[in-house]
Amino acid sequence: MSGIVGIYHPDGQLVEREHLGRMVDILAHRGPDGADVWCEGSVGLGHRMLWTTPESLLEKLPLVNQAGNLAITADARIDNRDELIPALELSDLPAEKITDSQIILAAYQKWGESCPEKLLGDFAFAIWDGRKQILFCARDHFGVKPFYYYSSKQAFVFASEIKGLLCLSKVPRKINDLRIADYLYPMLEDKSITIYEGIWRLPPAHYLTISCQGNFRLNSYWSLEKTGQELRLNSDEEYAEAFHEVFSEAVRCRLRSAFPIGSHLSGGLDSSSITCLARDLLASEGKFQLHTFSNIYDDVPECDERSYINPILARGGLIPHYVHPDRIGPLSDWERLLDSEEEPCLFGGNGFLVWAINQAIQQADVRIVLDGFDGDTTVSHGTGYFAELARQGQWEIFSAEARAISKHFQTSPANLLRRYGFTYLEELAKNWRWIAFVTTVYEINQHFNVSPKQLWFRLGLKPILPQSVLKFWRRLRGYNPSLNSQNRLINPSFAERMRFNQRFEDLSRPVSLVFTDREDQWRSFSSGIFTLVLEQVDRSAAAFSIESRHPFMDKRLIEFCMALPSSQKLNQGWSRAILRRAMNEILPESVQW
Repeated sequence: MSGIVGIYHPDGQLVEREHLGRMVDILAHRGPDGADVWCEGSVGLGHRMLWTTPESLLEKLPLVNQAGNLAITADARIDNRDELIPALELSDLPAEKITDSQIILAAYQKWGESCPEKLLGDFAFAIWDGRKQILFCARDHFGVKPFYYYSSKQAFVFASEIKGLLCLSKVPRKINDLRIADYLYPMLEDKSITIYEGIWRLPPAHYLTISCQGNFRLNSYWSLEKTGQELRLNSDEEYAEAFHEVFSEAVRCRLRSAFPIGSHLSGGLDSSSITCLARDLLASEGKFQLHTFSNIYDDVPECDERSYINPILARGGLIPHYVHPDRIGPLSDWERLLDSEEEPCLFGGNGFLVWAINQAIQQADVRIVLDGFDGDTTVSHGTGYFAELARQGQWEIFSAEARAISKHFQTSPANLLRRYGFTYLEELAKNWRWIAFVTTVYEINQHFNVSPKQLWFRLGLKPILPQSVLKFWRRLRGYNPSLNSQNRLINPSFAERMRFNQRFEDLSRPVSLVFTDREDQWRSFSSGIFTLVLEQVDRSAAAFSIESRHPFMDKRLIEFCMALPSSQKLNQGWSRAILRRAMNEILPESVQW
């Protein structure tokens, strides 16, 4: 984790070093190990340095190539160095002497605008190309590293945090009403806009270029495939072994460090799996022990997970640290916490839990921490499997899995039937597929003992009624969307200007159906809120000069899990089955199952 800033004047106006210095200074928390700026005429780059990897100790940023016509500033950790170094013909130097920013710059020299496609890891960077007189900026595949910018005819300005932009008078401080509306009626799907009008985020897996003529181009260099070939192996054991190999590599490459490493340890499946794998990998390489950081609750025992944390610690090789959230609260250190936030906080009242953990990490003199962020989405609970079973007419397996999963988790067969079985019935009715509808009603009645008459009325008749009839029926029953309780809390003139009633109508429409678990995963990864949460995790860590690393955000691991059959995600009532099997003899059984 470092901080990057930059200013470019397409109209040829000279960049003032003082402005760059101001931007670099306000991001001091992101890089206490050094700061520098580089200027050349109408372009300037700045950097705050946080040493993390062994190579970063040698890094000098901004970096200018030998010819003097390329300059880079980067917040990056490149994970496929072993593959890139020979491909870029950098092998004349020892690998440990080659920095990640040198690799990125060499990749740009070789592949130009295609270079981000070749990089694995977490990165946000900007390159000034003096040969073409363009500024080239890129962000990693899932948006782990942040990148914000302001663009006008006179100036293009970028920074790792919005406060790095707002310290310049040329950047307006005007609230974006559309974003306010998004938060009031949560619909945070736009990955570009921010809470400030005119300040934008570079979306994940995108690059942008801006030329001396002021031409601005924004392009996607990669997208997660919604459909694709399913991975086919011969047994559960083979799947588990293949997963273990990919997951281990995702953890291993995030252990590259010149300093002690920490890991969140909540007692849950994600953080526990990462912690145990990291401990074993560090031990096999004869490196330092792993620090763990856990929230524990003496005064609120129903929240305490030491019954899962302690079996992991008992296996040794870990240095435990504890935080006591029940002794603090949401308003503890609130001024500093809110100062680090630049947009409304998605953590809500729980933000102080993350904040307190990061405070403990800094106090332990640890600057790199492994985070189990969103392993739920990456490995998937596999509930989309029920949608597949319904469409395949596999109601016996549907019923068996629904009853099995209800024994392990807080759900019921009826809930799963409503969400996946009834949705499929409604779809059949809307498409006038009455033979399939009748067959499905019979199967549901056989396996779940639901009244066929009820299914016919609710899911056969209602879906084919005109919307005007349904609206009239709802109004007779006293339902009026314009009187929605959430709308009553919002200023009427603002609601009218932001077309809240229309937005409510749009949101009230059923979302398009999920046909496979893969599609369900794809939607989660493609959600705008996914990027916002990653950015908030970054800011919370950056406030304490910590780099947060996310093994479950590894592109290779995500693509592997997306290609898995749904039966490897949900099996015999166990969600995320492949992860549980892969962690056999690595996790204590009480955590594994």
